[in-house]
Amino acid sequence: MHSIELDRTDRRLLDVLQEHGRASNLELAEAINLSPAQTLRRHRRLEESGIIKRYEARLDGTMLGFGVVAFIHVTMERGHIRDLSKFKGLVTELAQIQECFSVTGDIDYVLKVVARDLKSLSDFLLDTLMRIPGVSGVRSSVCLDEIKCTSAMPMDL
Repeated sequence: MHSIELDRTDRRLLDVLQEHGRASNLELAEAINLSPAQTLRRHRRLEESGIIKRYEARLDGTMLGFGVVAFIHVTMERGHIRDLSKFKGLVTELAQIQECFSVTGDIDYVLKVVARDLKSLSDFLLDTLMRIPGVSGVRSSVCLDEIKCTSAMPMDL
């Protein structure tokens, strides 16, 4: 993996895109004080380099009926290394799982899961997650209030 050199203008462009992903090239050019042609060239370079991974709409889960967000700590059985790829494959297929991280410490994975209600979360944990080969334990924490939720990277650090 090679890194791309980012100057101040690139960082400003990325910052604007993180906040306004649907901005037109003209709007972007005005925001970063460049010509539209130069802005488009930089924008394409950032996409082609992989710094911009994708564009997405952030939806309000509560308005869509997903009233529960939970963070699930998953512990895998020791010695079941062959089950890890199966676990990872299933995790990517399960729509309720929004994020999955392999972590250090006494747990193996942390999952961010959405559910319609606590019963749906319980069903998911007992009927789906705990039945995945190699999973030895799960511990869940239900989110009481969302204080901050962003995927924006800090451009000024």
